[in-house]
Amino acid sequence: MSDSNGELAFDTIPNAIPNAEGFITLPLLLIPNEVILPHTIMPLPFDFDEGMSIRASYRAIEKGMTVIYAYQPRDFDYEQPVLEQLGKIATEVALIDITEDPDDPLPFMMAQGRRRVELVELIEDEPFYLVKAKVVEEVVSDRTACSHLRDDCLYLLNDIAELEPALSEDVVDYIHIIEDYSELVDMFASVVPIPMEKRQTILNEHRVVERFQMVKTMMENEYQSLEVRDDVNSQVRDEFEKMQREMYLREQMRVIQEELGESEFEDGDASALKDRIIAANLPEEAHKQALKEVSRLAIMSPMSPEAGVIRTYIDWFLDLPWHTASKDNLNLRHAEKVLNREHYGLEKIKERILEHIAVRKLAGEDMKSPILCFVGPPGVGKTSLGKSIAEALGREFVRVSLGGVRDEAEIRGHRRTYIGAMPGRFIQTIKRAGTVNPVFMLDEIDKMSEDYRGDPAAALLEVLDPEQNNEFSDHYLEVPYDLSKVLFIATANELYPLPEALEDRMEIIEFRAYTEEEKLEIAKRFLIPKQLKAHGLSRRGISFLDSAILHIIQHYTLEAGVRNLEREIANVCRKLTKLAALRRKYPKRITANLVEKYLGPPYIIDSQINKIDSIGLATGLVWTSGGGDIQLIEASLLPGKGNLTLTGSLGDVLQESAQIALNYMRSLADELDVPHDDFEVFDVHIHLPEGAVPKDGPSAGITLATAIISVFTEQDVRSNWAMTGEMTLRGHVLPVGGIKEKVLAARRRGITNLILPFDNEKDLIDIPKKALRDLNIKLVKHMSEVMELVLTDAPEERERDLNRDSLVDDEQDNDN
Repeated sequence: MSDSNGELAFDTIPNAIPNAEGFITLPLLLIPNEVILPHTIMPLPFDFDEGMSIRASYRAIEKGMTVIYAYQPRDFDYEQPVLEQLGKIATEVALIDITEDPDDPLPFMMAQGRRRVELVELIEDEPFYLVKAKVVEEVVSDRTACSHLRDDCLYLLNDIAELEPALSEDVVDYIHIIEDYSELVDMFASVVPIPMEKRQTILNEHRVVERFQMVKTMMENEYQSLEVRDDVNSQVRDEFEKMQREMYLREQMRVIQEELGESEFEDGDASALKDRIIAANLPEEAHKQALKEVSRLAIMSPMSPEAGVIRTYIDWFLDLPWHTASKDNLNLRHAEKVLNREHYGLEKIKERILEHIAVRKLAGEDMKSPILCFVGPPGVGKTSLGKSIAEALGREFVRVSLGGVRDEAEIRGHRRTYIGAMPGRFIQTIKRAGTVNPVFMLDEIDKMSEDYRGDPAAALLEVLDPEQNNEFSDHYLEVPYDLSKVLFIATANELYPLPEALEDRMEIIEFRAYTEEEKLEIAKRFLIPKQLKAHGLSRRGISFLDSAILHIIQHYTLEAGVRNLEREIANVCRKLTKLAALRRKYPKRITANLVEKYLGPPYIIDSQINKIDSIGLATGLVWTSGGGDIQLIEASLLPGKGNLTLTGSLGDVLQESAQIALNYMRSLADELDVPHDDFEVFDVHIHLPEGAVPKDGPSAGITLATAIISVFTEQDVRSNWAMTGEMTLRGHVLPVGGIKEKVLAARRRGITNLILPFDNEKDLIDIPKKALRDLNIKLVKHMSEVMELVLTDAPEERERDLNRDSLVDDEQDNDN
C-alpha cells in the first residue's frame, strides 16, 4: 500500500473523544521492541505477547477506533501489575491492516502515531488489556528557542545523512518542510538510530523546548559515533591497501631471491618462533623437539612441501595446553546442588562423584584422576551427567564419540610421513579444551570395532591407565603428553564388547533403568518444562496431570531411560502449539484421554501377559538393553520319537538351558509318575514368541523347566507368577543378572508374584522400597521349591493316558 493510500486510510480513523472527566478508554498494545512517537508512521511488529495485542488490534480495526501503544520493558513480568512496569506516557495510534495473505496467522499492520496520553488505570485484562488514559497537551513555551534548536537539529541531520547510508534523502527532504515544532522534534527522534529506552524518554517529555534539547544531544552523540566509525573504516581501508602493497613487494622479493638461489626464511621469523617456544614453557623433551624443527625450517626453502608440514607441526606444539589448567571447585555443597538440579535419582553415582571431590580436596595433587565408565541402557542420562560433573568441578567439558571408530590412528594419530597427517582425537580434543585437566567423555566406547588398520580398543589401554597416561605417546607429536590430570568418563550400553584388559582399567558404574515413579518425577521436573519452553507454551498455563504422564509411560514407551518419553511429550506439545498458532481453543490441563487423542492408539498392549492358568505356558523375566520385560515360554507334546524342537530365534546358551530342563524332567519321571515311554513316543516343542527378536542367556532355566514339567505332568502353571534363574542338571537354582530391571518390568506388567534365585537377595537393595511393598517375592534354592509355588495339583489321571487306554480298548474290540 502506498503512502498516500495509507494516509487516506488513516484519515478515516478519528481520535478518541474524552469523556466529561477528560479521560479516554482504549485497548492497550504492549510492544517489546519499538516505541512509536506521535506524527510518525511505521510497521507494527507482531512477534510479541500471547495474542492479546493481536486481539486488541483486530478489535480496533473492526470498530474503526484508535488504540494505545506502549513500550514493554525487557524485564516485564505478566504476573506483576501491568501499569506499574510501563512508562507513564504512551502513544495513541491508528492502525490499518495490510496483510496480503488472509491465511497468515500473524497480521501485518501499519501504525500512525497520533498524540501522547498518560496511562491512568487498567480496567480489564481479558480478552485484551483495556486502559483509561488522559490526553497530554503539547507545551511550546519559547518559539524563539524552538526555532534556533530546529536549525541546529537540521544541520546535524544533514551531517548524519552524509555518514549514514540507511537515512534516505527523501526522508531528510520531508523533514525540512515540516513547520510544526512538536511534529518536527518527534520526526528527528524517529529517524535517528537511538536506543528504545531513550526514545521512550523523549515520548515522556510533553514540553517541546526540553524535548528539542534532548533530541539535539542525542543527535550530536550519534554524529560523533558515526564520525568515529567512518575514521575507523578509513583506517582499515588504508591498512588493507598497505598490506596489499607489501604483499606485492614481498612476492617480487621472493621471485628475485628464488632466481638468486637465496632462502626466504628470514632470521627474524626464526627468532620469533624460538621466542614463542621459550615463552610457551614446554616440557624439556617437547622444548628440544620444537627447537630442532625450527632449526630445520630456517635452512629450508619455503617452496618445499616439507616447510608447510614443519610449520604446522610447530603450531601444534605451541597451541597445545601443556600447563594451563582449570582451578577445581572443591565445594561439596555446590557440587551436590548442581548434580541434584540437573538429574533426579542416580544416588549412587552422585555419591561417587562427591567422594571424588572430597578426596581431591584433602589429597590434592597426590590423587590420581579415576577412569570412570558409565554403563547402562540408552536414555538414562550418562552423557548429560558428564556435563554436570564438569560444571560441578568448574572444568571444561569435551566429548569424543567412539562409535564406529575402526582405525588405531584415530586414537594415536598419524605419523608425519603421511600426507595430511594430524594428531589423534585425544590431542585434538585437548587442544580444543584449552586446559590439561578437562572432563573428557568417551561416548559409546562399546561401539568400537577393529579391522586391518588396527585395534582402537588396544590403543585406549595406554590412555585409560593412570599408571601410563602421564606419558601418552601420539604418533604425530612424537613426544610424551601428560593426560594424567584429565578426568576420563567413558559411556557404554554393554560391557561384553569391551576387551577384558580395557574393562579392568576402568571403574564401572552401572546406570539402572528408571522406575515409573522416577520417570514421572523426571517428566514433571525436567522434560515437560523443557518441551513447553521449546514449543512456545511456557507462559500459557498448560500442565500435565500425573495420570496423563503415567499413561504415556505405560502405553507409549517401553524403555529404560526417558528419551522416548520426551519425544512423546514433545509430540503432545506440537499439537497444542498448532492449535495456539491457529488461534483455536486448546486445553490447559492434559489428561490421559487427551494424550490418547493426540498420540493415537497406544503403541504398547498387554497381550503378551498370560492371564489364565495353562498347561505348558510359563512366564519368565528377561533383561534387554532397553530395560526389563516378560517373556512367555510355551511347551507342548506331539507324537514323535523323543526329539526336542526349539523355535523363537534362540541363542546357543538358551538352547543348552532347554536341554538341561528336559533332562532334569527325565530324572524326575519316577517321582512325578511319568512313564519313561513318554520320552520315546512324544516330541517336545518349546517356543518363545516374538521370533524376530534374538534371545539368549541362562536365566530362563527354571522357566523352561516349569513349562516342560507342566506339559508332562499336565499340571497347570499359575499365570500370576513370573520367574527367572539359571538351573543345573540337579535342579539347583543359580543367580542371574538384571534383577532390578526384571522385577520392575513384572511390576509394570501387573505381575506381583515373583520367583528369584536365593543368591540374588543382595540385588533387592537396588529396588525402590515402594516397589518392593507391591510385590510378593520368593527366593528359592532348588527347582522343587519352584514347582511347589507355581504348579497346581496333578490330575488323578492324565488326559493322554485316558486317550491311550481308549485307543487300546478300540483295538481290542476290533480284534474281537
